[in-house]
Amino acid sequence: MNEKINEFRDYRKRMNEKILEKDNLVIKRIFNLDTNTYKEGALSLKTKELIGLTTSLVLRCDDCVKYHLEQCADLKISTEEIMEAMSVSNLVGGTIVIPHLRRAVEYWEILHE
Repeated sequence: MNEKINEFRDYRKRMNEKILEKDNLVIKRIFNLDTNTYKEGALSLKTKELIGLTTSLVLRCDDCVKYHLEQCADLKISTEEIMEAMSVSNLVGGTIVIPHLRRAVEYWEILHE
């Protein structure tokens, strides 16, 4: 697996563990809410992950974009679907999203190497 992918996953896992070790009730509830939000429901997992990806791109959160791209890859979402979803993000978010779009496309390509 690519070093960039491993680096991102390891850092995320390690830091999440450190955060949760602090045993802060509010943070634990937010993490739990996040986990439960991305479960199958009235919306499919695919739809939820694409929503997560597009909103993360508009909010310019590169870590969130990477996370959702990984989930999309696991769900076998096509490159065409990813690009179409991210085109909506770019329209809604404006040109300030373009640098994040570049990094998203780069990470998507790394996931498919």
